[in-house]
Amino acid sequence: MAEKLFYALPELPYGYKDLEPYISEEQLKIHHTKHHQAYVDGANALLNKFDDTRAKGEDFDIKATAKELSFHVGGFLLHKLFWGNIGPADKCGGEPTGTLAEYIKKDFGSFERFRKEFSQATISVEGSGWAALTLCRGTDRLFIMQIEKHNVNVIPNFRILMVLDVWEHTYYLDYKNVRPDFVEAFWNIVNWDEVNKRVELWLNTGI
Repeated sequence: MAEKLFYALPELPYGYKDLEPYISEEQLKIHHTKHHQAYVDGANALLNKFDDTRAKGEDFDIKATAKELSFHVGGFLLHKLFWGNIGPADKCGGEPTGTLAEYIKKDFGSFERFRKEFSQATISVEGSGWAALTLCRGTDRLFIMQIEKHNVNVIPNFRILMVLDVWEHTYYLDYKNVRPDFVEAFWNIVNWDEVNKRVELWLNTGI
């Protein structure tokens, strides 16, 4: 049976050189075409395994396979969000405006305080993982989450607005093992327009 492609690697909304000097062409290309592609391949392989074993009436380890699927699909989706909430420094960085800026002012007091807390959350992720900004519509507050690997510590049903990947494959070629330097560089390439769009979509439609 020919394998089906359920997920596909998305194209970047910019060129591989466009995030320099904050992320090099080599670093971005490896991250996108090797690491993100690996999660796409892993998710597709597992979904084909489900179909194949079910068609044959065979059993598989539900617990282990469900965890593995969460890892690969989580990696696929988080990377897709990450590519969208960064961009060329001549068009990105600085401070947010609009609805997001209003929430940051309300919940953190200032952008400087928000930036400090988000950076600290990112730097202190244990091992490989992510920091994520989300908005709880129930309390009308911004939350900062740490995501270990791709699938631990996520608050269910909270729309993720912005993510920062701090797996070492994201920055090692450019920053070696100095994660704080990469986190500092990230603020120069945040695409606040995209993050604001996600805020508005979540508030207005719940998706």
